[in-house]
Amino acid sequence: MGREIIVTSESEVTEKNLPLILQRAFTLHNKNRREIQYLRNYVRGKQPILERKKEYREEINNKIVVNHAYEIVEFKKGYLFGEPVQYVQRGDCEFTEEDELTENKGVAALNEYMHAENKEAVDAQIAEDMHVCGTAYRLVFPKENLSRREEFIDEAPFMLAALDPEYTFVIYKNDPAKTPLIGVNYAVSENLEGKKCIELVAYTKSKVFRIGAESTDVLATDASVEAQVNGAGEIPIIEYPLNPSRMGCFENVLPILDAINTAQSNRMDGVEQFIQSFVKFTNCDVSEEQFKRLKKDGALVIKGVPGLPADAEIMAESLDQDQTQTYVDDLYQRVLTICGVPDREASAGGNTGQALKIGQGWTSAETRSRSTETVFKRSEMQMLRVVLSILRSVNPSKVAEDLKKLRISDIDIKFTRNNTDSLLVKTQGLQNLLEAGVHPRIAIAVVGLFSDPEQVYQDSVETLEKWKKTEASEAPAEAITPSNNKTTDEGALAGVPLVQEGA
Repeated sequence: MGREIIVTSESEVTEKNLPLILQRAFTLHNKNRREIQYLRNYVRGKQPILERKKEYREEINNKIVVNHAYEIVEFKKGYLFGEPVQYVQRGDCEFTEEDELTENKGVAALNEYMHAENKEAVDAQIAEDMHVCGTAYRLVFPKENLSRREEFIDEAPFMLAALDPEYTFVIYKNDPAKTPLIGVNYAVSENLEGKKCIELVAYTKSKVFRIGAESTDVLATDASVEAQVNGAGEIPIIEYPLNPSRMGCFENVLPILDAINTAQSNRMDGVEQFIQSFVKFTNCDVSEEQFKRLKKDGALVIKGVPGLPADAEIMAESLDQDQTQTYVDDLYQRVLTICGVPDREASAGGNTGQALKIGQGWTSAETRSRSTETVFKRSEMQMLRVVLSILRSVNPSKVAEDLKKLRISDIDIKFTRNNTDSLLVKTQGLQNLLEAGVHPRIAIAVVGLFSDPEQVYQDSVETLEKWKKTEASEAPAEAITPSNNKTTDEGALAGVPLVQEGA
């Protein structure tokens, strides 16, 4: 299970060795592609139960799809990416006399750029690909040759897009860090003659390679390769794996989901077979015409002989629905537990908010989401490197100076979930942090009240002035300097009261 990572031992990519690298890479990519197609079809409802065959009473063969895979994917997407992913300022957060609470606004401007390019919609597609396919891909590329009108409408000098994982892959160096070496995207189409054509684009940090050929000629070692300079200086295709194994969020419970479908289909078969039960005739010969009259009129007259009484009865044996439901419920609970999805009907034996969160599985869901966040942030940082490289390469008059100065170390990625839960507790916590001297930018980001904490901070700079540091003259009196006596100081550090000699 999981998608295979594609690696190569080549350290440099040229027009000559690229076809050979691709030829080896497509072997693993085609395997990953088949698995991705299967998982996508599974979520859409095309599941193995639809191919079910029965050896006994083939006419009663119900095929019920209980699409828990779709349920799991939708929950994971909504819980983790229900609110837009935002960037907050991480460094350079000191108060100064000249510029109080108005630090570098580059992060806020970056958020505006992302909003202008509709990053939320791209993230939604990436989230679905991550949870279904186990991996997703984003493309970041600069806008070129824009007219003045387009520059006015499109504020950001870059564009974002989600690439189809069936036709995209990244080749990594075969080193411990698995450094990205080539980003590949291709499209398959038909020409006017009805032949399949492949158009492939491969990106390295220094070059952009293009290959166009019919059928699988793109993988031929003598394929014609066109090379151009990569102006961005970074690989614009970034992979977003869901986890290190690149496994879909429901992939490890596929056998259990198939068992649930089988159980539900058998239950429906049991109901239908009970209604369409066989009729058993004892010591009587019933013709086909008589049996048709029986089905039509609902009654039949039969005669027996002495010593051999005649009888007719329905052979009906119903399925124990209670035991079947217990079995199905057990399978469903195992699916929720393994996938980290809450069960809204469960309880921890108490009615407090915290007890319900633990008993219903919300605490486990939060833990799983934080693990996914960690993997997502690594790819997002790689994407930001491409964005900052593009911002530094465009005309300086089109990009704010704050954005030019922005560094990766200045940016932190913020996920917001349940921002209205425990509202009173969060607002009180925000006040306590501010009163304790925590920088307002950090305090606003920590409490989780706002989907865009950086913009909230920028909009609240003036009202947050009162939380700046007090002047040195207003500082509390200095603490008494500890004694130079080593024994006494060690006792104080150990929590032992200081005792004067001779006391």
